[in-house]
Amino acid sequence: MPDAVKSPIDPKIISRVAKLDLRARLVVEGYVSGMHKSPYKGFSVEFAEHREYAPGDDLRYLDWKVFGKTDRYYIKQYEEETNLVCHLVLDTSESMDFGTVDVDGVCIRKCDYATTIAAALAYLIVGQHDAAGLTTFDEKVRKVLPPGSHGGHLRRIFETLEKSKPGGKTSIGAVLSQVSDQLRKRGLVVVISDLVGDVEDVLKGLRRLRGHKHDVVVFHVLDPAEADFPFDQMTLFEGLEQFPNLLADPKSLRKTYLDHLADFRQRLRAGCLAERIDVVEMNTRTPLDVALTTYLAHRAARRSNRR
Repeated sequence: MPDAVKSPIDPKIISRVAKLDLRARLVVEGYVSGMHKSPYKGFSVEFAEHREYAPGDDLRYLDWKVFGKTDRYYIKQYEEETNLVCHLVLDTSESMDFGTVDVDGVCIRKCDYATTIAAALAYLIVGQHDAAGLTTFDEKVRKVLPPGSHGGHLRRIFETLEKSKPGGKTSIGAVLSQVSDQLRKRGLVVVISDLVGDVEDVLKGLRRLRGHKHDVVVFHVLDPAEADFPFDQMTLFEGLEQFPNLLADPKSLRKTYLDHLADFRQRLRAGCLAERIDVVEMNTRTPLDVALTTYLAHRAARRSNRR
């Protein structure tokens, strides 16, 4: 029986695309092209203001009357367009450099997978005339791009993501608290991280964001080996961040490790549920359209609840 045709948004295919902007475009257009009505698509009917045309803007919203008077291109900007701001918060700590090789010899590091998610969401948000900002962090905030909604800003997001290399320890709770204090406008905060650290510390930072009235979505990125612990031979486990190297028989560790991971997941879900925070667990072998599907469904639910 022939192998099934791989989706163009399969992580293995995406990982072979070198340029991040092309990766983002492939992920978004490969999925959204089949959707006639995205829950995140379109403008409200209430006109707000004009803004100057930028390359990539939807030509349907050009104001030809203004062009006739000024000989310059302007886009009609609507009220909904000015309301949505998305803050992408990306973990670039050392643990995000981890990745395992699958049966086909492909290694997808968590940082590559997470960066592609961030780039795809930025591409989608800015492409639909909403504002996206980016914060990268490890033990402290490393780079901040305030939200913007034009093509030049999207290119800066891509450039920042491409330059961000994993390294350093994680202090996610303190970082999220700092981010919440720095964000000037309430909006959607998307945290993309492997969440290495104490679960109560993670929840403390997330609660701080909710305390500032942000909608919060967490993409919890895991490598398959982290989720399943498939090791059965004597293995040297390389320590990342604060952990030392460990040579051990994995059979003696498996139950304790998996119990600890299950407890972390349960406490994380319970804590986030209490704060109305969505947690999306993302295995790096998962097709990337799942990330977009979950994100769009979340936004649709939020919008429905506000009506």
